[in-house]
Order: sequence, then structure tokens, then C-alpha cells
Amino acid sequence: MSAEVLIAVIGAAVALAGLVTFFLKRPKKDLDRQHFRKQWKELQKQCAKAETWALAVIQADSLLDEALKKKRFKGKTMGERLVSAQRSLTNNDGVWFGHKLRNQLVHQTDVALREKDIRHALIGIGQALKDLGAL
Repeated sequence: MSAEVLIAVIGAAVALAGLVTFFLKRPKKDLDRQHFRKQWKELQKQCAKAETWALAVIQADSLLDEALKKKRFKGKTMGERLVSAQRSLTNNDGVWFGHKLRNQLVHQTDVALREKDIRHALIGIGQALKDLGAL
């Protein structure tokens, strides 16, 4: 093989490797912090009354899912996206507590809510939103 052909093959391989790396390791999108902060403040208002605690947790979970999708974490479900994001999150236990509480609220009719649980869930979800750059 001549030197010119060898250089061309090496150049093509390097270019192909660069393209593959670019598409596989696309940078995560920046989030619209103003949007997320506004939504977070709105759902925090619902914590003033026990009657709207469940709605606050459900909306917080939905807001986190929106952030995970926009940051392009892989997964068909929010649970799968949380697993994909776990290395980016500093309070995985709190996030999962909040997500599981949301699932109970949506799928069960007799969930007894305690202020302590609501606080724990919202702190976990809020920290995840901060970790993702949404808040």
C-alpha cells in the first residue's frame, strides 16, 4: 500500500471516529431556568394547604420528568430516565422517594399524606432539578 493511500485511510478513520463521538456524546441541552423556576414557585404555593399536597408532588415529578427529557436522558419511562440520570443526581434516595410517592398518589385512592413525606419528596425532586441545571 502506498503512503498516500495509507494516509487517506487513516484520515478517513479519524474523521469517522470524530463523527461517531460527536453523535454519541452530544452535549446535554441547556434548560430554560426561568420556565422551571416559575413552575416550581407555582407548585410550592400548593404546599400551603394539605388538600393540594398531592397535586404539588405530582406536578413536581412531572417537572422533573420534563427536565430529564430535555436533557436527553435515555428511557421510555421516567423511572428509566432516573436510572440513566442517577450519576448526575446528588440525592437519589430523595428523588426516588418523591417519584414513588407520586406513583402511589396516582395509582391508589387511600394514600395518607404526612407533611414530613411531602417535604422529603419535594426536597429530593428540587435537588434533582438543581443538579440538572433547571433551578
